[in-house]
Amino acid sequence: MKKSLAIIVLGIISFAFVPHLPYPIDGYERTGIKRLKRLERIKSGEIKEVQLPPPGALKSWEELKLNLLSHKKDSTASFFVIDKQFQEEISGLFRGLDRSYSLAILDISNPDSTRYAQRNETLGYQPGSVGKLAVLVALFDQLAKIYPDSFEKRIELLKSKSVKAGAWGLTDEHTIPIYNIEKNTLVKRQVIASDVFTLFEWADHMLSVSNNGAASIVWREALLMAAFGNKYPDLTEDESNTYFKETLRKDLTDMGNDVVNLPLREMGIGYDEWRLGSFFTRGANTYVGDKGGSTGTPLGLMKFLVQLEQGRVIDEASSLEMKRLMYMTDRRIRYAQSPALKEAAVYFKSGSLYKCDRSKGEECGKYMGNVFNYMNSVIIVEHPNNCNYMVVLMTNVLRKNSASDHLYLANSIDKVVKKG
Repeated sequence: MKKSLAIIVLGIISFAFVPHLPYPIDGYERTGIKRLKRLERIKSGEIKEVQLPPPGALKSWEELKLNLLSHKKDSTASFFVIDKQFQEEISGLFRGLDRSYSLAILDISNPDSTRYAQRNETLGYQPGSVGKLAVLVALFDQLAKIYPDSFEKRIELLKSKSVKAGAWGLTDEHTIPIYNIEKNTLVKRQVIASDVFTLFEWADHMLSVSNNGAASIVWREALLMAAFGNKYPDLTEDESNTYFKETLRKDLTDMGNDVVNLPLREMGIGYDEWRLGSFFTRGANTYVGDKGGSTGTPLGLMKFLVQLEQGRVIDEASSLEMKRLMYMTDRRIRYAQSPALKEAAVYFKSGSLYKCDRSKGEECGKYMGNVFNYMNSVIIVEHPNNCNYMVVLMTNVLRKNSASDHLYLANSIDKVVKKG
C-alpha cells in the first residue's frame, strides 16, 4: 500500500487463495507427503466423521494419464484452429458480459479431432496464484538438468531433500496442513521461519493450499539448483545462506527471473503471454528484486496445458508428475466447485489478486477490489465417459466476487462440451 501526498489511498492487495488439496490420495509412499496419509485414512474409514472427497478425486496416482501423447509431435499451434460451431456456442455464454472475461478452451475428448474456442485470448491479466505453475515448471526443469538420465533420482531428491523455510517463507496469512502420522493429529497454521519440509512437501504446500511462502521456497531451491548444478543435492543450509549473502542482489534477481521464465520461452510461450516477475513473499525480497512484472493470458496458459498433455513440458515423466500435483483430491473451489464436475477428475489452479481504494466511497472488500479484481481459473477436466477438455478463464470484474461467475460458466461450458 502506498500513500500519495495528494490523497491517502487505503489499498488492500492480497494474493487470495482458498485451500484445495492436489495429488492422488494414495501417493504417500511414493512422495512422503504426510497429509496424503491422512487422506488415505479418511478414505479407508480409519479416521471417522470426515467427509470423503468427491468421486472424481479418488483416482490412484497410477491411473492418471496424459491425454495427448498420441499427438506428441504435433505443433502447439495446430490445436488452436477455431471450430466454428463450438466457437458460436461458447461465445453465446458470454453475451452481455464485458471484455474483462477472457477464455481459451480446448476439447480433447477425441485427440484426433479436437475442438477449440477462444475469447480475448491474448488479453493480459495479473496471474496471481496461477503463476505458481511457472515455479513448478522451473523446479522440474532444474531437476532434469541435475539428473538428465534418471527420473527416479529426481523423485528421490524431491522426497529426501529437506530444506528450511527461513525468511523466504514469510509472510503469508494462508495456513499449511501439518499432519503428525504417529499421533494422527492435524494442525493448520502459517509458515514460520523454522519450518523444515521436503521439496515434495513444499511443492505440495505451494499448490494444495497456494501458500505464498512455499512458492517462494520452491523458487529459491530452483534458483539454487541452477547456481550449484549437480552439487545441489548435498548443499547445506549454511552454504545456501552464504551464497545469498555474498551474491549481488542484481545477479540473484536476474538468475531467479531466468529460472522461471526461460522454460516458458523454450515452450514457445511469449514474454507477453505468460511471465513471472516477482517472488511471492516479502521475506524473499530481502535477497531478490522484482523484474519485468507478472502477466498471463488465456492463450499462453493454454499453450502450457496442451504441452503438458503432450508430455512436452520438460519431458513425459515430468509432465505427468506435474499433472499429478495439480490433481484435486479435496474441497473444490470457484470453477472447480461446479456440481457438473463432481464425477470428473479435475486438475486445477486458481488465483486471485485484488486492490481496494476506499477513498472512492465505493463498495469494496475481499475478492471485490475496485482498482483491480483478478480471478483466474486453469483446469483440466476428465469425465468418466472420456469427455475431456481444458479451460483457462481469466476475469477482472470490479467490485464483485467473481467466484459465482466462474461457477456458472463452468456449468454452462460443461453442457456445451458434452453436447459434442
